[in-house]
Amino acid sequence: MSGDLDDPRSLIFHIAERAAWEAARDTGRPYEVSTRGRTLAEEGFIHASRDEEQVRNVRRAFYAGLDDLVLLVIDPEDLDVRHEPVGDDVFPHIYGPIPPSAVIDVRALPENR
Repeated sequence: MSGDLDDPRSLIFHIAERAAWEAARDTGRPYEVSTRGRTLAEEGFIHASRDEEQVRNVRRAFYAGLDDLVLLVIDPEDLDVRHEPVGDDVFPHIYGPIPPSAVIDVRALPENR
């Protein structure tokens, strides 16, 4: 799993609760969950990660105790993605909903296997 900040088409990743992702996918509606307990409307963007290390850190910090999670692998080509500083790191933020067609893979997180 890797992303490249210099390539706007690099894949990005979002940890999702399985039920929320499946509800969006099954209805064909865009996915609009920003992070655990927060919607796109509440947060203003959807949190994402650029690589495996960021995914692990986000999982530990914000999703501890949740087991029914999946990792959305997202092609950002047609999305408004901005790489913004958060603390000492830079994270991709998706400004707008994620259409199911932008999700090119759904993976289990290692902690869920």
